[in-house]
Amino acid sequence: MQNKPQEKGQKIVLTSKEISELLAEGIVTIILLILLNVAFLVVISSIIKSSPTLQDAIFETKFIFAQNLDNEIFWSGRYFIIPIFFLVDVLILTWRLFRRYRQMQLRHIISELHYIAEGNYDHRIPFEVRGDLGRIIQSINGLVDSTVTAIEEERRIEQSKDELITNVSHDIRTPLTSIIGYLGLVEDQQYHSEEELLKYTHTAYMKAKQMKSLVEDLFEYTKVRQPGVPIYYLTFDMVQLVEQLAIDFELEAAKKDITIEVKAKPEQIMMEGDTEKIVRVFNNLISNALKYGKGATQIVVELEQISQEVIITVKNNGQMIPQKSLEQLFDRFYRVEESRSQATGGTGLGLAIAQSIIALHGGYIYAKSNPEWTSFIIHLPLKKGKKENEAR
Repeated sequence: MQNKPQEKGQKIVLTSKEISELLAEGIVTIILLILLNVAFLVVISSIIKSSPTLQDAIFETKFIFAQNLDNEIFWSGRYFIIPIFFLVDVLILTWRLFRRYRQMQLRHIISELHYIAEGNYDHRIPFEVRGDLGRIIQSINGLVDSTVTAIEEERRIEQSKDELITNVSHDIRTPLTSIIGYLGLVEDQQYHSEEELLKYTHTAYMKAKQMKSLVEDLFEYTKVRQPGVPIYYLTFDMVQLVEQLAIDFELEAAKKDITIEVKAKPEQIMMEGDTEKIVRVFNNLISNALKYGKGATQIVVELEQISQEVIITVKNNGQMIPQKSLEQLFDRFYRVEESRSQATGGTGLGLAIAQSIIALHGGYIYAKSNPEWTSFIIHLPLKKGKKENEAR
């Protein structure tokens, strides 16, 4: 049975050899039953003939049946016993043939299972069978589906690990090479003035800060991605928190001729959350708007309470983000700039960290961009565990 694949829902078709086996089983069973019937009749006849009392009792019983039913059929033992024997024989023959047929079905199922076990994980047992065998087939197919999913997830994780190592190696190697190069010039005293020396050490210092930023972001990313990461819930006013963050960024925004505005409806939105982690999210979104919102003059943070959640939109009127980039913005190490330059100081982990923190609070985040606004929209439940309770 190596000709695969087969369509799902098909009946099990017996081979000519299996049909021959089934016929042979039936013939042997019939012969054995005839012999057993004859033997049983001989034994019964011998017992009745050897016991006059039993013979009289049987005769009296037959006479009573014949009188009550007014039927002479009960005067003859063969008309009474033979149909019973025939019925029992048919039941036994049916049971043996059905049992043999189920064994053949099981043989086909095992053959399919061996084919899957050889590595053909895209194949499923296609047979439609009733009863326990049907449930076994469903369980096996479900198990194969789960195994394939687990294998694909393992491959994805392994690929993700390789990408992580590649990206970290790339982002660390670049500034590290510069640090070693400039410090090597200092070590070999290949500078002509104190001003040139300071230039070399300053460059090495800035590259070291880039490495530190990457390591800190990487540590933060792995920390928020770990299962069971602790969330320290506090009750706080989200509007007040966002307004304070806007004030903190006012000086940096003013240097770039950008205004930051907060709009809230209502003016106070009390909620539960880990303020330290939520501040990390908004710091990232606002600083990204300042760094990458080319040509922006406004950053607007809008907060709105709808039912049991708060919707926060952080938007700027800078350059539009291409659609293909929007779909990958929250992937770790992804940057819209393909050169992966760190001139702007980005590590490509900020949005991935923000997404993980929002998910830890039971919410979600996504981005939209058009020629007027580039927006990051966050949905957060007001109360701890509110999303889980609603799902139940």
